[in-house]
Amino acid sequence: MLIGPLLIGSALLLAACSGTPAPAPAPSAPAEQAPAEQVKTEPLTPQRLQSLWWSWTSSAEPGQSPVEDTTGQYCGDSQPFGVWLLASTSSGTADRHCQVPAALPIAGPAAAQVTKDQSGCTTFLAAAKGEATLDGKPVQLEKMEPTKITYETEQGSKEGFSCGLWFRAGPLSPGQHTLTLRGSSGSFTSEVNYNLTVVRL
Repeated sequence: MLIGPLLIGSALLLAACSGTPAPAPAPSAPAEQAPAEQVKTEPLTPQRLQSLWWSWTSSAEPGQSPVEDTTGQYCGDSQPFGVWLLASTSSGTADRHCQVPAALPIAGPAAAQVTKDQSGCTTFLAAAKGEATLDGKPVQLEKMEPTKITYETEQGSKEGFSCGLWFRAGPLSPGQHTLTLRGSSGSFTSEVNYNLTVVRL
């Protein structure tokens, strides 16, 4: 119907003739937006950390896995937002040199496993041992119980149970730092010696 437009048009014409300014239209409500700070401060729960880490390691291009990396050349590839991840090895020892942003915390496992069912992860964790040293000083590892996660792989999304002994620290001060992560469970062993160059970006 035209009643609404006619009334509005008449009101505007009357205001123009009388010299009275027409009332300004009511401002529209602002669109709902999540502030950037809310994204930056999203808690790094054990579930989120393990989902990020397994996605990072499992979706790497063939030949560029951070877990198989022996020098650190791939440690900066495809890092997620808000944390700088460090990789263990699939077996044996690796010496890696990595450049790390000063603004980010760092995290990675001394020993970790993802399994299809909870019992497999429970068995792995029961036998898990590990240690971490940062700049020559021992750091307490965090024991993460079997946690259901969804993570990305080259073949798409997968679900599983993740667990392990995890290291978290930082953000680190700019400069040179050393970090060693050692872990084992049954026949699995891993040792990584990191030389970290922490820089302001």
